[in-house]
Amino acid sequence: MVFDQIKIEEILKIKFENRELLKTAYTHRSYINEHRKAKLEHNERLEFLGDAVLELVVTDYLYRNYPNPEGELTAWRSALVKTESLAELADKLNLGQFLLMSRGEAKTGGRTRQALLANLVEANIGAIYLDKGYDAAKKFIETNLVTNLVEIIKTGAYIDAKSHFQELAQEKKGITPIYKVLNESGPDHDKTFIMGVYLGKTKFGEGSGNSKQNAQQSAALSGLEKLKKSQKK
Repeated sequence: MVFDQIKIEEILKIKFENRELLKTAYTHRSYINEHRKAKLEHNERLEFLGDAVLELVVTDYLYRNYPNPEGELTAWRSALVKTESLAELADKLNLGQFLLMSRGEAKTGGRTRQALLANLVEANIGAIYLDKGYDAAKKFIETNLVTNLVEIIKTGAYIDAKSHFQELAQEKKGITPIYKVLNESGPDHDKTFIMGVYLGKTKFGEGSGNSKQNAQQSAALSGLEKLKKSQKK
């Protein structure tokens, strides 16, 4: 699949006036390096803008709708806008298929890489904001991301998994978790890390992320599930 404005607009439920703006949102830096004569711009500036719009919309929504303390609102916002949440949306909408990228980037799984997909969602938000204005960007964010808040609160997905796992491990096992890098792949600007979390010599969980910190959180979530199951036996 290649860039297809009509299909993208159908998925986003938005018709763009500026076709080049939308194309920019789907242009990865690697594609520019491979097509230098195309005179295209990559999506990193739109991603930068979209990130700011996303944070403002989510913050405004939480402030207006929940009287909770700042700490809880911050945790909820982080859960809504984290890389994994944005990548999940991109996967749900199947946006990765339209990304313009180099052959090498595509062969190494670029269309399914979480960090790249999260950046794509932010670039889309930036493009919507520039082409249709704040209200259109707000509607897109509230329809596609903020709707996850109820489930996030219900399941406790906003809780810092790493801290929770450490507290539980020390309480139940008397051991402090240790994290180890199991694998890392991808170019320097877009790496994927796989981390393992251990209690003593036993691996209790494994997770991936676009940074060691995110991969540790993912591993801690996996470790929490295993630790809780072991306590039920």
